Amino acid sequence: MKRVAIFFVVLLWSASASAGQVYVSVAASLKEVVDELADSFSRNNRAASIYKNTGGSGILARQIENGAPADIFISADSQWMEYLAARKLMSPATIATFAGNELVFAGKPDRRIKSMKDVALLEKIGIGNPKSVPAGEYAMAAIRSSHVEKSVAKKLVFAKDVRECLLYMERGEVDGGFVYLTEALQAKQAKVIFTVPQSLYPKVEYKMGLTVTGGRNSAAVAFFNYLKGPEAQTVLLKRGFKTRN
Repeated sequence: MKRVAIFFVVLLWSASASAGQVYVSVAASLKEVVDELADSFSRNNRAASIYKNTGGSGILARQIENGAPADIFISADSQWMEYLAARKLMSPATIATFAGNELVFAGKPDRRIKSMKDVALLEKIGIGNPKSVPAGEYAMAAIRSSHVEKSVAKKLVFAKDVRECLLYMERGEVDGGFVYLTEALQAKQAKVIFTVPQSLYPKVEYKMGLTVTGGRNSAAVAFFNYLKGPEAQTVLLKRGFKTRN
């Protein structure tokens, strides 16, 4: 099934990028940020056409590995960026931190749930699939650090990315779940129940870089430099992300 999905993406983006075309593979939690920045950049660079592919960072990395066109990759952690760099698909000198975030547990308010230890009281717990979703990896690290892994193991409901995890909560399909703060702030039904202590999981850092092909695409380089600039930092702050500064 994964191969079919990868083939579809490659087929959809099959031709080599024409002048002005920029393909961006971006972690799902950054969708609105990149949408806004792409629109702003395009207004001042009419010749540039930006195509975005969003999803779990691991899924995106494997799509790139299997030939899906990508000029810029923005991952929700360093692991998948390193994965592509090790396969010589990234331009190492361009890899940098784009933004930061923090992990929260969200859902319908429940007076019993105040900390990681209390999560085991719930029946269904939403979490991004840790095999491909960095938010899920961070959540599993927090679960292990809190020594509740055995008590929640059979209660975890895996999502393909952090957006799907939030959707489970909004629909009431889970009692609560682990998402980034920026996702929880967008929720209409779910609320932040508690912030997961930073000491329990690795620091959340989004990494971005140009792919090898992106480094040869002048439009991609221009957009990449724009993403490193002050306007991008302003948009990130507005949407609740932590910035490099």
